[in-house]
Amino acid sequence: IPESGHKYYLQFTTEDYKSRENVGSCLATVLYPKTKSPPAVNIKCTYTKDQKQIQEEDNRVYQKIRHQTKPIIGNNIPDSYGNIEPALEPAWALAVAGSSYIMWEKSTENLGYFMAQVKSVKQWIRKDDFTEFDYTVLLHEIPTQEIISCHMRLTWLPGHPLKVKYFCASENQGLEYGSGMDSGSAAGILHERGANF
Repeated sequence: IPESGHKYYLQFTTEDYKSRENVGSCLATVLYPKTKSPPAVNIKCTYTKDQKQIQEEDNRVYQKIRHQTKPIIGNNIPDSYGNIEPALEPAWALAVAGSSYIMWEKSTENLGYFMAQVKSVKQWIRKDDFTEFDYTVLLHEIPTQEIISCHMRLTWLPGHPLKVKYFCASENQGLEYGSGMDSGSAAGILHERGANF
């Protein structure tokens, strides 16, 4: 669009991160303004899973986390062979959801990201019902092939938005801070100001 920027029309499907099952289809418009301001995004999705099914899956993940006999602590997830220990799968699932917010916020018209690995995860014990984790995640930047290290603190309880605070470091950019929140299940992210942990 002359004078405004580039506008894209997208059609895509969403999939379950674990089973790769198609869980919905979406139509989106994205306007990248000529200024350095964030893109204007409008997304409309229809889901093949109903809300009750999503809540049941969220509760299964939550119960796995709550029934651990000691806090979840792990490194290099998945390992160099692509394997994830069953006890670490809930922490991995939350890392996928939380890092998607970071990737969404950092992506530009010319740069995209994929989560390459959870370098480390540590669960914090809380007195309330929320679960809380500290992560170091490695993001693969496309097309530069750079690996970006991000520290992420994630808090979640089924039926509440996933809360993410993070900061990222890269060789070229130094430290970047951000945080987010949005309503929804563990796939939803919560926007919040500040990244002080």
